[in-house]
Amino acid sequence: MAEELTDRILRENAADFDAMVGHRFVRDIASGSLAPDVFDRYLLIERAFVDTAIAIFGYAVAKAEDLDDRRKLIGTLDALANEQMSYFEAAFAARGITPDPALQADPRVVAFRDGMLEIARDGDFTAIVTAMFAAEWMYWTWCTQVRNAPMVDPMLAEWVEMHAAPSFTAQARWLRDRLDNLGETMTEAQRIHTVAVFGQVQRLEIGFHEAAYAEASISEE
Repeated sequence: MAEELTDRILRENAADFDAMVGHRFVRDIASGSLAPDVFDRYLLIERAFVDTAIAIFGYAVAKAEDLDDRRKLIGTLDALANEQMSYFEAAFAARGITPDPALQADPRVVAFRDGMLEIARDGDFTAIVTAMFAAEWMYWTWCTQVRNAPMVDPMLAEWVEMHAAPSFTAQARWLRDRLDNLGETMTEAQRIHTVAVFGQVQRLEIGFHEAAYAEASISEE
């Protein structure tokens, strides 16, 4: 039986994927030692990226040719714009988080935002599905692994649970299944490109999460 495309993607990008799901941000959550200021910084950059993700999925809706795909993606847009944005609004108010332009200008944050937007703007529907599979499968993997970790911060626990909940699980699995379906008619060159896009996103994610640590210099990536 031929190897599924996503199995190949995960196999060939195992080093980058493992580095991300084993990032110190994840390890600190698992051990109950994530500093509140690190989580605050993370919330600032992640909230800004959710704005970008809305644009990315908007590109996907425009480039999708199948009505069922568009219906699914519209549901995802609704969850981002309402469920996730409502979480950030509540978190910012409760934690007294204020804008930090310098943090948003961190080269690692900019690289992730611009890199993901470039994939969506310049790539085809498959490239967008691959990029979002890379991000959401990663989140689902580590959040599922740490959801029972000792978290005294209720907003951190809520964030983790949001990405391990049945609705997010279904979204991550839909992206995986849809990519496998698309892979059935790809050329070898297209499969190679898809593998590369997934790896690119993991490396961008690693830098993005490192930016949550105020003491982490660019040279420490």
